[in-house]
Amino acid sequence: MKLTDFKIITFDCYGTLIDWESGIFNALKPLADRSGKSLTRDQILEMFGRHESPQQKETPKALYADILRKVYDRIAKDWKLEVNEQERENFGTSVKNWPPFPDSIEALRYFKQYYKLAILSNIDRGEFEFSKAKLGVEFDCVVTAQDVGSYKPDLKNFAYMIDVLKQMGFEKSDILHTAESLYHDHVPANAAGLASAWIHRRHNKEGFGAIHVPATEATYDFRFISLAQMIEAHKKLMLVNQK
Repeated sequence: MKLTDFKIITFDCYGTLIDWESGIFNALKPLADRSGKSLTRDQILEMFGRHESPQQKETPKALYADILRKVYDRIAKDWKLEVNEQERENFGTSVKNWPPFPDSIEALRYFKQYYKLAILSNIDRGEFEFSKAKLGVEFDCVVTAQDVGSYKPDLKNFAYMIDVLKQMGFEKSDILHTAESLYHDHVPANAAGLASAWIHRRHNKEGFGAIHVPATEATYDFRFISLAQMIEAHKKLMLVNQK
């Protein structure tokens, strides 16, 4: 199996293209500072990871800003803190401040030359517009949790995307699902029968950070520590193909 075997790359957005851990950490820091605890960045992110997915399962049709507000409430309760309404609202609407990874814009521009590009994301359409503007590319297909009425790793999200792409003329074998999260993306991609590329953004860190810990071991067909490394692998294949 080679990167050049595919016709469309489906990207997770948050954690893969957008640096959600920096966004989450910055938005949660005021609450963490009030806790009086000496919390590391990863401890704050892990607290988020413990609460986000359970909240998504509890309220699968909620818009993502409301998920974040509820996660704030859960974390405040865990830390035995009073809810600060301004902090809560700032956290709930923080997606607009989450930055792209340094290599995301270049990678999307590069891969747009060779593939159709799609998004499969745990977001709603309105919030995604903030990130789309920062990423600077026109995606050929966007599937959000709002469209499906559930959040990854629910297999319904993958089935919905596969059906949409089928209507666009793509078979499963044409799709390379590209994501950081083993829990949200690679485990269900395995179950859905999709090839996948792991963008291991946390390769130099321990633990899972803001990602819920997967209960099932994931497999993947490619592993890169960045999208920049994925570009280089693709360029090498293109050179070989030209010889």
